[in-house]
Amino acid sequence: MRARLLFALLASMGGFLLYSVVQAQVVQDPFPTDNDVNAIAKKLYCPVCPNTPLDVCETQACQDWRALIRDQLAEGWTESEILDYFVAQYGEMVLAEPEREGFSSLVWLFPIIVLILGVVLVRQVLRTWKAGGEIQITESQALEVQPEILARIEKELEEM
Repeated sequence: MRARLLFALLASMGGFLLYSVVQAQVVQDPFPTDNDVNAIAKKLYCPVCPNTPLDVCETQACQDWRALIRDQLAEGWTESEILDYFVAQYGEMVLAEPEREGFSSLVWLFPIIVLILGVVLVRQVLRTWKAGGEIQITESQALEVQPEILARIEKELEEM
């Protein structure tokens, strides 16, 4: 019985030692990777080039911004803290996706409003076409055709 208990104890210690060795070999990089930096950089626009995401722009300003993001990540900043920092420094125009509150919410609502108005317009046009769509012209709106022109048109139609 003692032998089994001793064997179980040694086996569990061996498993623990093996686990410790494996964990010691897994080195966690304290520095953020390019993927970490680019995940945040793609949410920002270049300060120099119009409508160019920060993660693909090669200007010196963008390289400096990406280096700043890397430093902030290494210091333990969260993504939202970094984005808030850039908005505080340069304004909301640096964000690739505007905030969804206040006046900026119109950016998100405008396409939906245009879509709804377009659907209503198309529906009205289709209703008009389906109903016959003939335009009613009163006698006062009718164009008067001079008798000479009317005779000429009739003559040309007969020749055809």
